[in-house]
Amino acid sequence: MKEQQIQSKKIKELEAQGYYVLKLINTNKNGIPDLLAIPPNSDVLFIEVKGPNGKLSALQQHRIKELNSLGIKAEVYKPI
Repeated sequence: MKEQQIQSKKIKELEAQGYYVLKLINTNKNGIPDLLAIPPNSDVLFIEVKGPNGKLSALQQHRIKELNSLGIKAEVYKPI
């Protein structure tokens, strides 16, 4: 079984247990593990950064609502 297949299986298992799972591809830290599994109602905070005139795409709005519905904090930051 290839690594990608193993990851897909693990992601499905974790999601079935209620985790919000992200596959990390490119991060600002070298050596970060492949998957981030966040349990519901955790203290993790996702922040979408926008410029003064920036607007959320429909997909960004969906993801923020999805995270919030799982009890995970997600918000938009715009400088004043």
